[in-house]
Amino acid sequence: MEMGTPLLAVRDLDKSLAFYQAVLGMEVREDFGANVVLTGGFCLQTLDTWAEFLGKMPEDIAFGGCDTELYFTAEDFDAFLKTLLDHPEAELVRPPVEHRWGQRAVRFYDPDRHVIEVAEPLSAVCRRFRDSGLTPEGIARRMDVSEDFVRRCLK
Repeated sequence: MEMGTPLLAVRDLDKSLAFYQAVLGMEVREDFGANVVLTGGFCLQTLDTWAEFLGKMPEDIAFGGCDTELYFTAEDFDAFLKTLLDHPEAELVRPPVEHRWGQRAVRFYDPDRHVIEVAEPLSAVCRRFRDSGLTPEGIARRMDVSEDFVRRCLK
């Protein structure tokens, strides 16, 4: 078995598409009208067609449950964060954080209150710690990962 493409039901396809293009830099890979596949590996589906697929009414579909997220990494986290915070519709779930292992991340809502997380890749965290003077052994201790993992990230 192989997983297919995650799907987000959206109230306004054009508005959601514009958000994902402006904030995350996604592009349309396939446009099927009521369903748009984006380069990030997921698709947007109109609320009315999604409800029809489920045999429900559109008002039966709940948004903003905070029970799932789409997760992305941004090599230049600082540049991404600026893009996000400059977007007029950006609404943060909470302020950006640095997790105990050193990875910086931010969670925010899309126009339909789906939770999106963008974090720096762990390889970027390793490089940041190396550039601050830590050895691979020190990075491994700081991040609570194996030294082998750190060395692979630094290659």
